[in-house]
Amino acid sequence: MKRLSIGAKLGALAAFVIFSYYLGRPVYWEVLSRAVQGYGRSVNFGAASRSSYILSSPPLPDRGDETKLKERGGREDPTTVRDPKKFMNHDVLKKAIWEIPPHGSELPPREAFVLSKEMVEFRAKKNVIMVTFANHAFEDFVLTWVRHLTDVGVTNLLIGAMDRKILEELFWKGVPVFDMGSEMNPADVGWGTPVFHKMGREKVFLVNAIMAMGFEVLFCDTDMVWMKNPLPYMERYPDADVLVSSDAVIATVTDESLEDWRRSYAALNIGIFHWRPTEAAKEFARAWQIQLEDEKIWDQNGFNELIQNGTREAVDPDNDRGLFYAFDRTLKVGILPVSMFCSGHTYFVQHLYKQLGLDVYAVHTTFQFAGTEGKRHRLREAKLFFDRPEYYQGRFIAFDASIPKELLTGGNHSVETHFALVNYQMKRVREALAVAYVLNRTLVMPEMWCRNDRLWFGHPGILHDTKTPQPFLCPMDHVFEVSNMLKNMPEEEFGPAIDFREYSFLENPRVPQEIKTSRLSIRLCSRGKDCSSEVSQGAIELPINMTDTQLRDEFSRHKDVKILDFSTMQNVFGGFVDKDKALKFRRRLQKYTGIWCCLESLERGHIYYDFFWDEKPGWKPLPPTRPENDHPPFD
Repeated sequence: MKRLSIGAKLGALAAFVIFSYYLGRPVYWEVLSRAVQGYGRSVNFGAASRSSYILSSPPLPDRGDETKLKERGGREDPTTVRDPKKFMNHDVLKKAIWEIPPHGSELPPREAFVLSKEMVEFRAKKNVIMVTFANHAFEDFVLTWVRHLTDVGVTNLLIGAMDRKILEELFWKGVPVFDMGSEMNPADVGWGTPVFHKMGREKVFLVNAIMAMGFEVLFCDTDMVWMKNPLPYMERYPDADVLVSSDAVIATVTDESLEDWRRSYAALNIGIFHWRPTEAAKEFARAWQIQLEDEKIWDQNGFNELIQNGTREAVDPDNDRGLFYAFDRTLKVGILPVSMFCSGHTYFVQHLYKQLGLDVYAVHTTFQFAGTEGKRHRLREAKLFFDRPEYYQGRFIAFDASIPKELLTGGNHSVETHFALVNYQMKRVREALAVAYVLNRTLVMPEMWCRNDRLWFGHPGILHDTKTPQPFLCPMDHVFEVSNMLKNMPEEEFGPAIDFREYSFLENPRVPQEIKTSRLSIRLCSRGKDCSSEVSQGAIELPINMTDTQLRDEFSRHKDVKILDFSTMQNVFGGFVDKDKALKFRRRLQKYTGIWCCLESLERGHIYYDFFWDEKPGWKPLPPTRPENDHPPFD
């Protein structure tokens, strides 16, 4: 049987998506959501080891499933009475958040970190606890998650540690942590891997366990941040069993109400969901856990399939507040508004909250194209990520990326005008990367503007009925392979690494003032004119098209200046004297660009970005026509 290419698969998906859209069927948004899952929600955590340290769900109802659960490695009943002294006897575990253990403290025994009712009760407020979990690879995400919550006054939280390394790190940093006993590898894992799918089962076990203790739980992934205390919002809907976020890219409401479930067709996203320990919620969670005994089922797909059991109907038709019955009319569910509990699309692409004048509660880094690195960079662009202090140190290059108005708004919005705009910007970034490469400085990337959205299937430029502006400030991963730019490449083949920062870096309040004020402005002058390379009022002039050797010599006098601020990057760099360095630089940049996706109704509708498009006479933004041409633009 002939194997379909990636392009063919995308084409088939595109055809079905667009066909279903124009039929006006809800399946359009379901298909879109399924496509989004492929990259939109990244892997944060690890394997669901059947350790004795992790708690399981409450006893199952007498439906013949208890034996099945045990045969497949069912865990300890979380209602089992544990010795509260294991937690309560260790005062060092009962400190305020961010209060580090006193000097000379010892790490309590591992049994003290086992999740218990006493531990949850100690941290909970109004009987609510907020929970996430991670392995060591995502410690910086966890610390960012906790910092945002404590900054808005939320302290009723706990972090599940999936390996011993993160458990110890969080303990010594004063973050409330419990041991999930997963013994997971502390490294990152890939989306969709067997480890990723097993990881999802941990979430199910924890939801069951915490509800069995009698607490409400707001469970979240770590690849999201809180910008506002969400608990008062959840309190508005005391009758809801479950409140959950959504992958919908179209808001069905323009205020702070729950989404209209009749018109919200996308998959529900379990990266953010709030559970109340009602009998209906417990029954649903038990059914979900049993369903996930099938290792082929992804936790989020399973959740959605169970929600869809039976016909949805309003909880109170006479006073409709957005709640609906699901799961055979036993579970009361509400869909959190996508304009305030944002996905990666409604926040980073549409900026929906701005257009509707609403406050954002949460930002979830879905709908992105560069894995964990892309999620981290998205949050950095929004100045929402808390990096270590050394991230904000260094010597930098910045430049004014002025874009001609006609490229932004001239002509119809099309693939051609989109690439004309992006290619103009890429050429300036190419020169800036060369200057950073030569001077061994960190490039502060410019804002990137796009006219077309990027997705995983064919579309007309932007999705119909969304509020995506044209042009829009597009995330860096729409154009560049962020993960490749951060990857260690052999220096003998690609030359030295080029460090970079997000476009908003110099506006970030966490950048020290001594960095921001140490700045030298660089203006260009035409060759043959009297260019002044002497500093005058914090600025110098340089001739255009300087070689790598000339640039290095010129700026050797300014090594102590933290920021070299160029008025433009057009005609700054005149090339490498050393052809070997030029070749290595070119190889490196060929790894840096991604794709735009996708034209409609084509087997291969994606088009590769090319840093060196201007060196290829007659270059046009066209998709590959044959399998042998379906590759990045390497020489």
